[in-house]
Amino acid sequence: MMAIPDPPCVVTSPDCPPASTPSSPGPPASTPSTPGPPASIPSSPGPPASMMALPDPPCVVTSPDCPPLGLKSLRVDDSQFQASSYLRMGLGPHRARLNIQSGIEDGDMYDGAWCAKYEDQHQWLQVDALRPTLFTGVILQGRNSIWSWDWVETYKVQLSNDSETWKTCMNGTEEAVFVGSRNEPETPYLALFPQPAVARWIRINPQTWYWNGTICLRAEVLGCPLPDPDNVWQHFSEKLSGSKDNLDFRHHNYKEMRKLMKAVNEECPRITRIYTIGKSYTGLKLYVMEISDNPGKHELGEPEFRYVAGMHGNEVVGRELVLNLMQYICREFRRGNPRIVRLVTTTRIHLLPSMNPDGYETAFEKGSELAGWALGRYSYEWVDMNHNFPDLNNIMWDAKENDTDMVKTANHYIPIPEYYTKEDAFVTPETRAVISWMQDIPFVLSANLHGGELVVTYPFDCTRDWAPQENTPTADDSFFRWLATVYASTNLVMANPDRRICHSEDFQQHNNIINGGAWHTVPGSMNDFSYMHTNCFEVTVELSCDKFPHASELPTEWENNKESLLVYMEQVHRGIKGVVRDKMTKKGIADAIVKVEDLDHDIRSAADGDYWRLLNPGEYKVTVWAEGYFPSMRRCNVGTEARPTICDFILIKTPRQRMNEILAKGGRLPQDLQLKLRPST
Repeated sequence: MMAIPDPPCVVTSPDCPPASTPSSPGPPASTPSTPGPPASIPSSPGPPASMMALPDPPCVVTSPDCPPLGLKSLRVDDSQFQASSYLRMGLGPHRARLNIQSGIEDGDMYDGAWCAKYEDQHQWLQVDALRPTLFTGVILQGRNSIWSWDWVETYKVQLSNDSETWKTCMNGTEEAVFVGSRNEPETPYLALFPQPAVARWIRINPQTWYWNGTICLRAEVLGCPLPDPDNVWQHFSEKLSGSKDNLDFRHHNYKEMRKLMKAVNEECPRITRIYTIGKSYTGLKLYVMEISDNPGKHELGEPEFRYVAGMHGNEVVGRELVLNLMQYICREFRRGNPRIVRLVTTTRIHLLPSMNPDGYETAFEKGSELAGWALGRYSYEWVDMNHNFPDLNNIMWDAKENDTDMVKTANHYIPIPEYYTKEDAFVTPETRAVISWMQDIPFVLSANLHGGELVVTYPFDCTRDWAPQENTPTADDSFFRWLATVYASTNLVMANPDRRICHSEDFQQHNNIINGGAWHTVPGSMNDFSYMHTNCFEVTVELSCDKFPHASELPTEWENNKESLLVYMEQVHRGIKGVVRDKMTKKGIADAIVKVEDLDHDIRSAADGDYWRLLNPGEYKVTVWAEGYFPSMRRCNVGTEARPTICDFILIKTPRQRMNEILAKGGRLPQDLQLKLRPST
């Protein structure tokens, strides 16, 4: 391909991270492949005659399946970018990352591409790989902006070993010209080099661009890092990366996901159960893995927990983390890990790895680099499921504004409006399935796993009066802030004060947590519905800047989130719990209302009379009542330990309720009851 004026080089067996099938580049050509399902690079029979040379002894070159260098995932640091020129800092070379999103306004510090200051063929974007790398291709996008359309249509590629002497990628005897974006700026396009080339620096040199725009691009580079004898820290740093846990770190399509879940169930049949809650629009089943010491049964006093991933099908980190988590819990339980044994024996855990399997399959077919920012986000019917739940917020707020007697206004278990339950309501089958699931199981705590940012959001997600951004707290704001902080403070990336901003918003100023409405309003979110229609508290975790990272990034993602996933589940045991019983029968009372003084959000007891009320440490006045019973009040003290305070309640039936029950059975009223029912004079 290209020759650098150095002694001939041949590269033997480069140590390249494996690429998953959907992330593999497409068929080699001097122009990009069409955006169809990518295939792997075919290996060449021997060393290319015109391959780039490094001053090393002869070796042999093959054409490996090279992963991304890490522009999209932020593994490549801002300092590794350079450019011939740039319009301004917000369009500097460090913004040339595939899928990076701009701020709302053009002209700020966080725009959506690198844009050259001048419009000529001498402009270039340069990336330093920091070590010898076998480069195999480039992926290009245009600028992300709602105000401007800019993209590069064709470009050349140049490589260097010293950043001073550059050689252009050749296609035979001619300089290779690669095709970039076509007709719009968002779709990523792959260009594979006619032959792989070894170098340390790579340049993208635009040749033509959209006639009504300017030179702007976002990019990813495919390359296998090679051993560098001059880097004494290389071996040490590589040992620190990845994960010590021997888990199945790869992207799992629907078929492979089912296989993995089945394998976990077979490995740990005593503590696992697989069940389905419904089907997607195309008929893919929504599988859930239950983990408990007594699978298939709700145990009195044992709280129910859930993780939901893949609501947006292209946000895949959560899906893989949930699959990793079920493997990890199974294996650690078998090893007798005390923490995991305690978690499994005291908690009933439900893991839904893919709420939107249709969207995931669409993104998976393109692969981690070619799916773009939005492909697969929505359901098959093109619905954003996080706007598809009933909007109960405005029902509650409108009722409170119109109700002079605030006691009559429900603050929990708000019923689903009639319009939403009709057959022709625009509700996805996946959303309906999850709602039924929520109604069937008395969940106490949940997290909804998303991607594309690094932040934990908590309810309310929907703002009052349709404000685009406004802090909109719940009655349990302090506990929600605790939940969000627990996850964010133990996440290795969120907790890193030196981490880079993902796109345009600095969530570190909020300690990586934010009220959902303060970020942007989301009517009909699952978080708000869960809080207002059931007993369950739920937050949203934005897990990574990269929605669909390459498979080689998954071990690191697991290590970043492992402790967070575990410690968040353990929060289900905070606050108070107990059983509400009938004094005479000793049986549990279902649907008893549990009210905490000064907290305008009640919860209800489950079918067996047990309840859980998540609370921060402190002393609380708790009142419980149920239809046909006298209310009961007691004070419950919550400590700082991550274990619940037991607060049981015994309720006494009212005389009229006892009378109604006796008469309904055809019995006679006892004398003591007759005296209680006699009107006072």
